[in-house]
Amino acid sequence: MTVRPSALALTPLLLFLALFFGAGLYFTAQGEAMGFYQLRAPVAILPALALAAWIAHRRGLQAGDILLRGMGDPNIVLMCLIFLLAGAFAYVSSAIGAVDAVVSIGLSAIPAPLILPGLFVLSALISLAIGTSMGTIAAVVPIALGVAEASGLDRALVVGAVIGGAMFGDNLSMISDTTIAATRTQGAQMRDKFRENFKIATPAALATVVLLGVLGGASPIESESSASAWLMLPYVIVLALALAGVDVLIVLGLGIVLAGGFGLVFADDYGVVPFVGDIWTGFEGMVEILLLSLLIGGLSALTKASGGLDWLAQLIAKFARGRRTRRSGEFSIAALSTAADVFTANNTVAILVSGSVARDIAEKHGISPRRAASVLDIFACVVQGVLPYGAQILLAASLASVSPLALAGSVHYCWLLAVVTIGFMLWPGRSDAGAVEAPTTRS
Repeated sequence: MTVRPSALALTPLLLFLALFFGAGLYFTAQGEAMGFYQLRAPVAILPALALAAWIAHRRGLQAGDILLRGMGDPNIVLMCLIFLLAGAFAYVSSAIGAVDAVVSIGLSAIPAPLILPGLFVLSALISLAIGTSMGTIAAVVPIALGVAEASGLDRALVVGAVIGGAMFGDNLSMISDTTIAATRTQGAQMRDKFRENFKIATPAALATVVLLGVLGGASPIESESSASAWLMLPYVIVLALALAGVDVLIVLGLGIVLAGGFGLVFADDYGVVPFVGDIWTGFEGMVEILLLSLLIGGLSALTKASGGLDWLAQLIAKFARGRRTRRSGEFSIAALSTAADVFTANNTVAILVSGSVARDIAEKHGISPRRAASVLDIFACVVQGVLPYGAQILLAASLASVSPLALAGSVHYCWLLAVVTIGFMLWPGRSDAGAVEAPTTRS
């Protein structure tokens, strides 16, 4: 049956954002360091699902069937499987000492006059390899603090360089939650999205390196770790296979096996039993985002079936004054991603929440899936990297004993990435050769 567009159908999504954001503000005001992570998103979304089901039922729809179809959408299920494998690979790699090896060897290769830019590049490479900004910040910030103390550099400046590098990798990595969510929700290929993103992120990264070189100073640093360089190979192989276009499930599966194999050979006191346990622990670490993905799939299906997305698309078209141009569509996706991240303080959640609407906007404005995924991911990561109440800055601030607000102004890469991306979208005459790409099948 045909359902007319309705603003009421969007209220479940607004309820979810209000609960999640409101709880975050409340717990932060109560003094909780991680206030925005006290009410877990999969719990906050349950009242929204109930409201969405009631609205669908009132409009004569089979709410239960729609919910289950949305949760069982092939794109959602595949995304969940990728999350599990990515979590296992990241945890096994960390457990065998691969992160320590990358940090140690990377620091030993940084010339003394380039410590600050070097920390940014090192953080970017680690995040690109392991696919998590949080893991990168946890690994590199303690070392960066030693750099700050030895060189006399401002702590906020040094830690801001690390956060910027971590967000660079988080935005581009093939195994990052945000990349997986952006490509799956937009029907894009990871390789294509990486290439699209790389064209924008590279100028911003180079500008950041130059800026940090001007702001920073020289300071020698010694690395005493004896981690084997061989432990880095699983990361290198995973990146190479992913860039070569090998199916992501095969890439991650091989990555887990390789990481475990290299751990058995080169890591001390690592055996088959710890390897199997680390795989499970990696799975457990992805349970929250897996559950949220399933529930978001159901909520999106209910919202769309009840006419909410159609109403939003009409509203965006009205603000664009009826012009369905590539530029107006890209700015609409950027605004949508930005607003979602401000309310959720989680870039992966923001992408999942806004993914369906962004895809509809892209289709109506002739934007290719790869470009839609790129814009959606970039602005979610830009905002996440500078949110004083975001997990990345809160973690770094707690490790470094620095004000979150001071760190927000020191993450130069994210600010530069926003400027470069806006300039890229405004560039006159820029073509969108991928606009004729056929998106993957969508139910």
